[in-house]
Amino acid sequence: MPITDDSFIESLMDTDLYSMGAYFSDTNPELVDEVIRRSVAIEERGLRRFSDEEDLDIEETFRTLWTGLAVRYYKSVAG
Repeated sequence: MPITDDSFIESLMDTDLYSMGAYFSDTNPELVDEVIRRSVAIEERGLRRFSDEEDLDIEETFRTLWTGLAVRYYKSVAG
C-alpha cells in the first residue's frame, strides 16, 4: 500500500527537529529571521570559523546552527 502525500507529510511532523522548530517559531517569532540568517552564515563559514570571528563559544554557535536548521525544517514542512 503506497504512502499518501498527507501521511508522508504527517510523518515529517513527527520528529524532534520539527517540534523544536515549531516551538522556537511559536515562542520567538521576532527571532526567526535572525536565527535563520545566522545559521546560514555558520553553514557558509563553518562552525569553528564563525565562532572565532564572532567571538562566541563554539557550543553556543552550534546551538544557533541547530536551532536555525530546526526552524528551517519546520517552515519547509509546515509551509
